[in-house]
Amino acid sequence: MANGQRDEERARRLTAWGRADRKLSAPAATETVGRQLERLAADAAAYGLGNRTDLYGDGVVETLEDRVSGLIGTEAAAFFPTGTMAQQVALRCWAGRTGNATVALHPLAHPERWERGALPVLAGLRTVHPTTEPRLPLAEEIRALDEPYGTLMLELPLREAGFVLPGWDELAEAVAAAREADAVVHLDGARLWECAPHLGRSLPEIAGLADSVYVSFYKSLGGLSGAALAGPGSFVAEAKAWRHRYGGLLFQQWPVAVSALAGLDRELPRLPSYVAHAKTVAAALSEAFGAAGTPWFRVWPQVPHTHEFQVWLPYPADTLNAAGVRQAEETGRVLFRTWDDGSGPPGVSMTEVTVTAPGLEWTAADVAAGVTDFLERVRD
Repeated sequence: MANGQRDEERARRLTAWGRADRKLSAPAATETVGRQLERLAADAAAYGLGNRTDLYGDGVVETLEDRVSGLIGTEAAAFFPTGTMAQQVALRCWAGRTGNATVALHPLAHPERWERGALPVLAGLRTVHPTTEPRLPLAEEIRALDEPYGTLMLELPLREAGFVLPGWDELAEAVAAAREADAVVHLDGARLWECAPHLGRSLPEIAGLADSVYVSFYKSLGGLSGAALAGPGSFVAEAKAWRHRYGGLLFQQWPVAVSALAGLDRELPRLPSYVAHAKTVAAALSEAFGAAGTPWFRVWPQVPHTHEFQVWLPYPADTLNAAGVRQAEETGRVLFRTWDDGSGPPGVSMTEVTVTAPGLEWTAADVAAGVTDFLERVRD
C-alpha cells in the first residue's frame, strides 16, 4: 500500500472515530486541536492561571514531580518528555551504580520491541531474557540465568503479551530472586496506575518492591505526553543530570505538566471502575463471538488484568479495519480500532481493546449488538 493511500485511510479512520457517539474509549488522536486547547485551558484554571509558566523544569513541573513521588511513595521523581528516555536513563544509571551493564528483561519489553536498539547503541548495555513465555518471568527462571546481571526490569503490565500481570506473590518472589543475585529492580510502570486492582496492593506497595519506577502520563491518565522516573533522591538527581545530557531538559513544559496533573485528578480515581468494566466487556465479546459462530477467536486474557486486553480474529487486518470504519461511519459506534496481522500466524489479526469513561455506558447487550453488526460488515 502506498504511503498516500495509507495516510488517507488513517485520516478516514480518525475522522470516523472522532465523530462516533458510542465508543469504548476516546483516544486523543481523534480530537481536534481546538478541543484539546479547550480542555487544557479548563484544566489550567485549577492550577492557577495567574502563576508564571515553568522554566527548565521548575514551577508546575516540580509540582507534578512532588505529586508523583507522593502518590507512589518514593523519595523523589523527575519529569521526562518521553518514557523511552526515562527508562534508558534509569538503566544507564543503575549500570553505573552496580558496575554491571547487563539488564535482565522480557524480550517483549518496550526497550526490546520499540526503541530501535537504543540500550546497546546509546548506553552500551546488553540484555538477557529470563523467559520467552508470554508472561512476566518467574522467580525460578530469574534464578536460572547463567550469567550475572545488574538490573532486573519488569514491565507491569506486559503489554505485548496482552497487558498481563503476575499475582502479587509471584511478583514479590521475582523481585526477591533478583535481590539474591545482588541486582537492582526497575519497574516499567508506564501503566502502573491501573495495576493495583489485580495485584490487590496500593501503588506505594507495588512501587516499594523496586529500586526505581517509570510511569507515563498519557497511556492511562489522558495527558498530552510525558513521563516520570521515581526512586531514591540521589538516584533521581543523577537521572536529572543524564536527562540534560539526553536533551530532555526542555525550556517550557507547562502544557504537559498541567494535563498530567489533571489526569491524576480526573482519571486515576476512575481507573478501578475501568478495570472492573473491562471484565464485563471481555466476557460479552467472548459470548457474542461464540454465538455468532466465529470459526476461531481469542479474547486475551479471558479475564483482563487491567482495563486493556487483546482480541484475535481469523481475518486479514485490512478486512477488519475496513469493517470497523464502516461501522463507525454508518452507526456512530466504535467497538474495535486498528487491527494488525503481523503479530500472529497468517490469516489471524489482533487488536487492543481499551475501556475508559465512554465504555462504562456499554452493557453486555450493547457489546453483543456491536459484535453482530461488526461481523456482518466483515462477512460482506
